[in-house]
Amino acid sequence: MSRPRLAGDLNPVGAVAALALFAVLTAVFLTATFPAAAGFEAGASITAGLGYALFDMAGQSPLVTEGFLVSFILIAIVLDAALDGAILLARREEGSVLDRLREGGEE
Repeated sequence: MSRPRLAGDLNPVGAVAALALFAVLTAVFLTATFPAAAGFEAGASITAGLGYALFDMAGQSPLVTEGFLVSFILIAIVLDAALDGAILLARREEGSVLDRLREGGEE
């Protein structure tokens, strides 16, 4: 049995770039300031506000929910792309091992 060997001809540029990006992102996150959290009015329905925004009736809701709507739609697009990728990866190919096993071939 042979052991895995480390490659000797590695280029360190990628590692240096990844470390530089990590340092920049760390500095940005540690020095970022955020305003104080603002709550919603008591009894206000965020779900109803999103529904009004989805149907372009945002004037009927006391809440400003367009920011939520953008996040909601972006998350839906990302989840749809992930589902499409999972279906693409899960497709069965002709002549695969599973087809041979189902036909009673070699295991």
